[in-house]
Amino acid sequence: MKKLLIILLCLQAFGCKTSNQESQSTERQIFDQIIFYNGYGKTVDEPVAEHVIRLKNSSYVKQLTEDDLNAVSDRLNLQVTLHARCDNYDRLGHVGLNFVKKGKPYSKENVVITQEIARFVSPFMNKNKMPNSVDYLYEINNIGRLLNNKELRKTYDFWIQFDLFGTPDAAQKQVEGCEGRSDIYGGSMKLISSSKPYSNKVEKLVHLYSRDKLDNYKHTDVEGETIKFNEFVLDRPLKNARLYVITSNHGANKGGEEYIRREHVVYFDGEEIAKYTPGGESCEEYRVLNTQSNGIYGKKTKKPEDWARWNNWCPGNKIPIRIYDLGDLKTGKHQFKMDVPEAEFKDQKGYIPLTAYIQGEE
Repeated sequence: MKKLLIILLCLQAFGCKTSNQESQSTERQIFDQIIFYNGYGKTVDEPVAEHVIRLKNSSYVKQLTEDDLNAVSDRLNLQVTLHARCDNYDRLGHVGLNFVKKGKPYSKENVVITQEIARFVSPFMNKNKMPNSVDYLYEINNIGRLLNNKELRKTYDFWIQFDLFGTPDAAQKQVEGCEGRSDIYGGSMKLISSSKPYSNKVEKLVHLYSRDKLDNYKHTDVEGETIKFNEFVLDRPLKNARLYVITSNHGANKGGEEYIRREHVVYFDGEEIAKYTPGGESCEEYRVLNTQSNGIYGKKTKKPEDWARWNNWCPGNKIPIRIYDLGDLKTGKHQFKMDVPEAEFKDQKGYIPLTAYIQGEE
């Protein structure tokens, strides 16, 4: 039975073939239960694992080694695991890929690009109740292709960034064993790659935004409107280009954007290429993870249409990575634009973290 389960998981994740031998996958543990602390507090001086750097209480980085990179194929999954400690609220977390000057130590001056590649929301979780951990699994095949770009690897070192901002204030009062503590979550991360060989093409990333705030009162390119646009120049054509977009609405004030679903419109080179409205799905399957009483779930189950009226995301779920085909792009100027025309941001509160990048073959 166990062998059959492994085979089914392999088929689901990688589409791998089986015969007398089970197809193989490779796992690389990047972070192993690092501890996140109060995001509002002074950076702690607690020890960290070897090769891990604490940037602040809510942020860690670690360089991908040659062995890590050599284990990556074009079929790559990212698994993030949160281990409950002393924050029982829903918090926003991120995974980023940093391009650092080759052979240089990690520093603000040596980071050339920071690109968010995954985002998630923690559940309302009481560490004393089960389950006390949650997994998030992402298919990031495009990142696998990027990490195998030989020219990029000659130019940059790649550092994975793991962020989770939270505070223990409520848990210190509500969760047994949390009084006086500042640790909010443990975090683990691994890369899971197919061992199937492949011929890598020269992939390029065009950075546009990474967790940039979008609203209509401060972080906007058109006064009074919720619009961001980014003009860039390609010095070489880009084949089979795809646009990757991550957004999530936040602002928990009464009437805030966190509780109102808005249509998002994506433009490229002046043409509308997509419309989407975040959320709209039932959050009931994540109820089991939300072991701390909260105002989102309540005691009774909700119908799908009840969730669809307001939820932009579910506590305990990952934020979608939306992918749009752009085809072949010519050299010269191009423009990306994001518009959320009906957003209001009541009392000038709330924001939409915007991530967008393009990837294709040079």
